[in-house]
Amino acid sequence: MSTDVLLGPDGLARCAWVGDDAEYRRYHDEEWGTPLHGDRALFEKMSLEGFQAGLSWITILRKRPRFREVFAGFAPEAVAGFGEADVERLMGDAGIIRNRAKIEATIGNARRVAEMAEGELDALMWSFAPPPRPAPPAAFAEVPATTPESSALSAELRRRGFRFVGPTTMYALMQSGGMVDDHVAGCWRAA
Repeated sequence: MSTDVLLGPDGLARCAWVGDDAEYRRYHDEEWGTPLHGDRALFEKMSLEGFQAGLSWITILRKRPRFREVFAGFAPEAVAGFGEADVERLMGDAGIIRNRAKIEATIGNARRVAEMAEGELDALMWSFAPPPRPAPPAAFAEVPATTPESSALSAELRRRGFRFVGPTTMYALMQSGGMVDDHVAGCWRAA
């Protein structure tokens, strides 16, 4: 078995990044690489990927329930209405990542989404999804940090006024949102 695949306690082979963490295992099995649609769901994913910049994803995953509470379930219209008092409230909440730039970017990004037609964010993001690979990557070394598609999505979002949407962050969103399938060969979830 490849070192990029790990046999879990349930006998299933998974991408090795899962390790032995039960929450990572659940996330890998149920979410990562599963096609995600809907403006609210994609806004949440974009926001959390932005908060993750410079941190580990497990940190965000563990804080996600609190993020959902304090960011009104990531309903773009609700978050778009947040003001300075909300920024200060969020800066004081130890249950989330207290980074002013990321909090303000999330609120600003919500305003950009709220200006869009229903379904427009979903259609925009998925328009940058590359064609499916003919085979899963053999190893994580074959998985890029960015792609031309993630760079183009990043550029388009920035052109529209979005922040914390760099090419690496957008590739992570493409992976987690199922726009690309980076489950490695041997993983039970690999295409």
